[in-house]
Amino acid sequence: MKHIVFLFLFFSIVVQAQFRVSGIIKDDVNKKPLPFATIHSSSGRITIADINGKFELITSTPGEKMVISYLNRKSKELIIDKTIHLTVFLSEKSDLNANDLKLQKEESKLFIDIVYTKSNKNNPKKTLSDFQFKGYNKIVVTAHADSIKGKIDTIINHRRTKIDSTDFKLKRLISKQHFFVTEKVSLFQYSNLKFKETVLGSQMSGFKSPIYEIIGFNLQSYSVYEPRYELLETKYVNPISTSGLRDYNFELLDTISYYNRKTALVHFKNKKEINRKGLEGLLYIDIENFAIAKAVMRVRDIIDLTAVHEFEYLSDENLWFPSSYELKIVKGKNDDPIKILGGTIEFEGEYEELGKKRDKKASDFTYLHSKTFFYERKINQSITINRNSVAIEINEDVAKKDTAFWIENRKEYFTKRDRNTFAVKDSLAFFNGINSKLFFGRKIINGYVPVKFFDFDLRYLISYNNYEGFRFGIGGITNEHFSKNYKIDGYLAYGLKDEELKYHIGTSTRLGDFSNTWLGISYTNDVQEIGSTKFNIDKRAFKIYDPRPINVSTFYHHQTWKASIETNFLPKTESIWQVNHSKIEPLFDYAFFDGQKLISNFNMTTASLSIQWNPFSDYMHTPNGKIEIEKRFPKFTFQFTESFPEVLNSDFEFSKIDCRVEYEKKYVNGQKSSFLFQGGMALGNVPLTHLYNNSPNNLDKDVLLQRLTVAGKNSFETMRFNEFFSSRYIMFHFKHGFKRVKLFNKVKPTLVLVSRMAWGEMEKPEQHIGLFYKTINEGYFESGIELNQIFKGLGLAGFYRYGPNQLSQFEDNIAIKITFNLDLGF
Repeated sequence: MKHIVFLFLFFSIVVQAQFRVSGIIKDDVNKKPLPFATIHSSSGRITIADINGKFELITSTPGEKMVISYLNRKSKELIIDKTIHLTVFLSEKSDLNANDLKLQKEESKLFIDIVYTKSNKNNPKKTLSDFQFKGYNKIVVTAHADSIKGKIDTIINHRRTKIDSTDFKLKRLISKQHFFVTEKVSLFQYSNLKFKETVLGSQMSGFKSPIYEIIGFNLQSYSVYEPRYELLETKYVNPISTSGLRDYNFELLDTISYYNRKTALVHFKNKKEINRKGLEGLLYIDIENFAIAKAVMRVRDIIDLTAVHEFEYLSDENLWFPSSYELKIVKGKNDDPIKILGGTIEFEGEYEELGKKRDKKASDFTYLHSKTFFYERKINQSITINRNSVAIEINEDVAKKDTAFWIENRKEYFTKRDRNTFAVKDSLAFFNGINSKLFFGRKIINGYVPVKFFDFDLRYLISYNNYEGFRFGIGGITNEHFSKNYKIDGYLAYGLKDEELKYHIGTSTRLGDFSNTWLGISYTNDVQEIGSTKFNIDKRAFKIYDPRPINVSTFYHHQTWKASIETNFLPKTESIWQVNHSKIEPLFDYAFFDGQKLISNFNMTTASLSIQWNPFSDYMHTPNGKIEIEKRFPKFTFQFTESFPEVLNSDFEFSKIDCRVEYEKKYVNGQKSSFLFQGGMALGNVPLTHLYNNSPNNLDKDVLLQRLTVAGKNSFETMRFNEFFSSRYIMFHFKHGFKRVKLFNKVKPTLVLVSRMAWGEMEKPEQHIGLFYKTINEGYFESGIELNQIFKGLGLAGFYRYGPNQLSQFEDNIAIKITFNLDLGF
C-alpha cells in the first residue's frame, strides 16, 4: 500500500512539474512572423517554429533556458518556469551590411545548386534497383471541439422565430468522435521504373465497403525529388528542380543535429508572391551527402495545405529513405464553397449570396489530417511486380480484414474517438449522406440517375432536332446492384415530328476480371446524323444541353444488329472489337451510284476495331474494373473498319481508317493548353452517310443573331451544316485557356483562345447524287475567343472564318456562341 501511495505521489509531482510554452516569433520592426525559427533548450532539445512563426514545447525542468535564433537576427534567451504563451520579437543584427547579405544569398544558392546536382544520387527511385515496403495510412476529418461555439441561436425574421442548434449538436458530436476516419494498409513496390501500390486492407467509417475513388485520390506526392510536387491533385514546381532553382528564393537559416547528422535548414519561398501557386517551406539537408532528410511543404490559398515528409538514414546505402509523410488541410480564403475527397470535407464560402461576409460557422473549423507510416522495408532484392501496368490494385477482400490484421499493421494509436467514429452511424458519411452522394455522383456525372439496380440515362429524356422535332424517351442500364457480371441496357424514344418509335435492347456478360472483358449483343432501330465521325471506344458523353443535334436535319434510319467484345487486356489500352449488320435508309434526297445503278436503300455488314492507348496515364484496378486515376497526355485513338461485300446481302466494299491524337498541358500558373489532331480516310465505295462532314455547328441563316447557338466542344463554329463532305480529311484544334480572373465575388471568367483548321477531299464525287456540297481541298480556317464561366457556367464566344473558304459577306464569316461549362462538384 505504501508503494502505491508513493508511486501516486511521484507521478502527480511529475505531471505538475511539466510546463507548456507556446508562442509566436516575429520581426520587431514589421511585426511579421519569422518562419521556421530555431528554439534551443538547455536540455539539448531543438524545436523548429512553423511557417507562421508559431511554436510549442513542453519541459519538466523548472528554470530551463530557451534560446530563440533566426538568420540575421539577434538571438533571445528566455527562462521557462511556468506555462505561458509568448510573443517573441527578434531585432536585426546591427553589424549587417549589404555585402554580408549578398554573400549569404550566394552561399544559399551555391548550396542548393549542389543539392539539385546530387538529387538523382539521393533519390531512391534513381539510385536503387528495386525496393518495397508496407504503408499504413489513416485519414481523419475532424475539428477541435473547443473551437466551436456550441450555442443554441435564435434566428428571427418577419415571418417566424427559428431555433438553430446546428453548432450545438456539432460540438457535442465532435467531442466524442470524428466526422470521418479511414484506414488503409498497402504494399508499395518499385522495380524496372514501375511504382505500384497494392491495397491489402481498407475500412471507412460509415461505409459497408470502401469507396474506391477515395482510395485512389492522390493527396500528396510520395517523392520530393520529382520536377513537379503534387498536393491535392494540383501540381507545383518542386524547389529541387531546374524550374525550382529559377522560381524560388532560398535562405540557409541554421545548422542543427538531426538524427546525429549535421543538417542545414533551408527556407524556400516562391519569388513571385502574387503567384499563389508556389510552395513555401523548409528543407532539412544533410550536409555530408546533400540529401533531403526532412521536408515541410506549405501552400496558402483557398485552402491551406501543410505536407511533411520524414526520412530515415540508411548508413549502408548512405541514403535517406522515406519513413512517413503527412498532410493537413484547413480552410483558407475561399469565396465559394469547396468540396474535396468526394465530399467528405466541405468548406463553405466566405460570402453569402448578396456578397456580404458571413459569420464563422462550425464547419470553418473542420480540417483533414492524413499520415502514412512506412515499414517492413526491403531493398535491392530482385523484386518482381505482378500486373505492373496499373499504378494501384485493390484486392477483392480489402474490406474483410479482421481485428488482428489492423492491430498488427496500425502504426499509430487508435484513439477512443477513432473507435467511436467506426462504432456509431452518426459519422460524416451518414451525417452528410456522403455514401449516397458518392454513388449518385459517380453516376450523374456520366448522365445516369441510379434507382436501386437500374441507372436511368438522362440522354434519352428529351432532345430536339430538325427531323424528329422534340424527341422524348426513357432508357438506361443495370448497375452493380443488379449484377457485377451481367448487364442489360435499352431505351425507347419517340419523335413528335416524324411520329416514329425508336428503340434499342442489349445485353452483355463479363468474361474477364482484370482485363474487364465484356461480350455483348444488341439490336437498334434508330436514326443517325449523316457523315458524323464516331469512335466506338469513346466513352459516352453526357451534356445537360447538347447544341449540335438541334440544328441537324439530315439523318439516315438504320436497323442494326451488333456483336462486340470490349476489353482492356493490353496494358493501358481500351478496345472494342465489333461486328455490325445494318439496313440503312437515307432520310433525305440521296442515292448512291455504283457505276451501274442508283441505290437509295442499302445493306451494310462491317467489322471494326477501335482502340485507345493512354501510355502515360495511371490506372487503378478495383473489383469493379479499371479506373483512370491520373490522366496524362498524349492519348492515341485508332479505328479500322472493313466491310464484307455480299455477306448478309451487303452492298458495299470499303475500308475506313480513323485516328486521333489528344494532348493537354496544365501549367503551374493555372493556364492550360490543349491540342487535337484528327484524321480519317475511306477507301472503296462508301455512301455519303458514312463519310465525313467535318463536324460543323453553324446555321445557314443570313442574319448574325439568327445563327446564335451554343458552342460545341470540337466543332467548327462558323461552318454551315452539310456545307462540306470529304472521303479523307485531317483537322487540327488548338486552345489555350488563361487563369480565371476575379471581376466580382461570383464573376470569375476564363479567357480561351481558339484556332481550328481542316483539309479534305472527295475521291469519287460522282457516286453521290442528290445533295449539294463542297470540299475543303484548299483548307478551312477559323479562330475565336471564348469568355467562359462568366456566371453560373455560362459564357460567350466569338469566331471568325478566314482563308480560301471565306464567304463574300463579312458578317457571314462571324459566329457568336453561348458557352456552357458545368462543374457538378463530385
